[in-house]
Amino acid sequence: MGKDPNFTGQPIFAQLLSFLDRSAIGKITYEHQSDRYYKKFNTFNHLVTMLYAIYHKCSSLREVTTGLQACYRRLNHLGLDYCPRRSTLSDANGKRSYEVFEHIYKHLYRRYRDVLPDSQSRTSWFSRLYIVDSTTISLFKEILKNAGRTPCNGKRKGGIKVHALVKADEDVPCLVKMNAAASHDVPFIQGLHLPVGSIIVFDKGYVDYNQYDLWTKQEVNWVTRLKRGAQYQVIEDSQLEEEELQKGVRSDRNVVLGHQTHDNITRVEARLIQYYDQENDREFSFITNNKTHKASVVAQIYRHRWQIESLFKRIKQNYPIQYFLGDNENAIQIQIWCILIADLILKVIQNSIKRRWSYSNLSSMVRIHLMSYTS
Repeated sequence: MGKDPNFTGQPIFAQLLSFLDRSAIGKITYEHQSDRYYKKFNTFNHLVTMLYAIYHKCSSLREVTTGLQACYRRLNHLGLDYCPRRSTLSDANGKRSYEVFEHIYKHLYRRYRDVLPDSQSRTSWFSRLYIVDSTTISLFKEILKNAGRTPCNGKRKGGIKVHALVKADEDVPCLVKMNAAASHDVPFIQGLHLPVGSIIVFDKGYVDYNQYDLWTKQEVNWVTRLKRGAQYQVIEDSQLEEEELQKGVRSDRNVVLGHQTHDNITRVEARLIQYYDQENDREFSFITNNKTHKASVVAQIYRHRWQIESLFKRIKQNYPIQYFLGDNENAIQIQIWCILIADLILKVIQNSIKRRWSYSNLSSMVRIHLMSYTS
């Protein structure tokens, strides 16, 4: 493949790919034997092709292949030897295991996790804060069972649920699991091992008193909201300071969660905090095992749970999550893992450059000038 003298330097896409460690990817590929039965379209070529589709927001296999063909003379800078056909990419998405891309993401996260933390440290507990939540992505076919009722026309759409654990000061997932949208959220938090002294916050959909009790024994602080209809017994009503009352704290009580009439149900000691949000005119009931922080600080900790919602919004707005380049579960998971890889690379760049760019502007610039020879 000859090099065109009109092009000098490296295209933006090649600069993005420089954040990938090809030797590490080669080791991961060997461990998973993901290049077995493939003559030319190896795992690295597959990853580069998917990243091109994601950064360019391609919505079909034809857009991917014709886009690569249009910049044929520049592919040597990307490490690609040829343009894959639609059938080649489709077969690879359906048959090559998504687990190899999952391990590539985990390797990149471990490699760049020191670059990810926000240098503007806010409070002493912010660096110890973990956030848990899930988001559902609708599919055009019933590949995975979705939640909700069957539509009037009788045609159900599938859905995949993405569960994520995010360290608050990193703003990228450190743990991700995917399953059918109809599945429950609670199994994701069961068995989570967190460092001693860390704080985990989640919404009231994750109700598991056994896990709450286990975290308390492991010296892990948890903060969530009280679910409607939850049973508890008040042990002590704490006296509130005037400053706490002015911040919106209505009450701070020590309680025992769980039914008092059933002996086989786990009971958990916790704090129940009634808090009034003056800005949004809403009242919240928080429960936590944290006995050291003030009630207003506990409310502030829970407020940071919205950060993971912003992460899901960022991914859905900037990447092709509405259209998948395959119609089976493996292809869907491959595309989601590649989207997470693309997002991680841009977050590393955003935190590394001196100029403060918003993520959406950086993503748009990359999409428009992906194959341009610009520094």
